[in-house]
Amino acid sequence: MVNEQHNLRSTYRAKRRALSQTQQQQASHDLIAQCQPLLSAGQRVAFYLANDGELDPVLLIQFCRDNNIQVYLPVLHPFSPGHLLFHAYHADTIMQANRFGIPEPVIHCQQICPLKQLDIIFTPLVAFDASGNRLGMGGGFYDRTLKPIARDGLSTRLIGLAHDCQQADNLPVQPWDIPLTKIITPTKIFCA
Repeated sequence: MVNEQHNLRSTYRAKRRALSQTQQQQASHDLIAQCQPLLSAGQRVAFYLANDGELDPVLLIQFCRDNNIQVYLPVLHPFSPGHLLFHAYHADTIMQANRFGIPEPVIHCQQICPLKQLDIIFTPLVAFDASGNRLGMGGGFYDRTLKPIARDGLSTRLIGLAHDCQQADNLPVQPWDIPLTKIITPTKIFCA
C-alpha cells in the first residue's frame, strides 16, 4: 500500500505541476464561481497558500477579505509535532517560511482560531476520488489535525480544492484518513 501511495503521489503531483501558468491562473479564477455560494454562509474560513502546483485559492482569499469573511492559514504547531493550527491572515500579516519552505504567519497566540470555530477548512490535496477520499502529501498533518471534527461531530465543513486532472478512480483509504465533505475543482463539485 505504501508503494502504491508513493506512485500515486508522484503521478498526480507531476500532473498538477505540468499545468501552464495560464492554466493555473484560469483554474484559480474559475474556482470563485464554484465556491462563492459556500462562502456566503461562512464567517471564518481557512485556506492554504499554494505550493508545488496546488490549485491556488488566492482569489478566494481576496473574495473573502472583500466580503468581510475572516481568513485563516495553517501553521505548523510549535508544540505538537505533526499537527496544524489555524492563524488569522490579513494583508499585513508577517509571514515566514516553515521547515518545508511554505510561507505561514508568524504565530501570535491571540490570532489562533480553535478548530470548532472555523466554518470551512479548504485543504490542498495531491489526488482525490468521487467518494471524497483525499490523498495528501504523506505527512498526515491534515488528518491528525482534523480528527476532532470527525470524532466530535463538529460542524466545520472540510472541502478539498484540486485541479480536474487530480481525480483518481479509487484511492486506497487508511483508517486514519479523514474524508472530505466536498471536493471542488474549477469545473465540478463532488459531494461525499
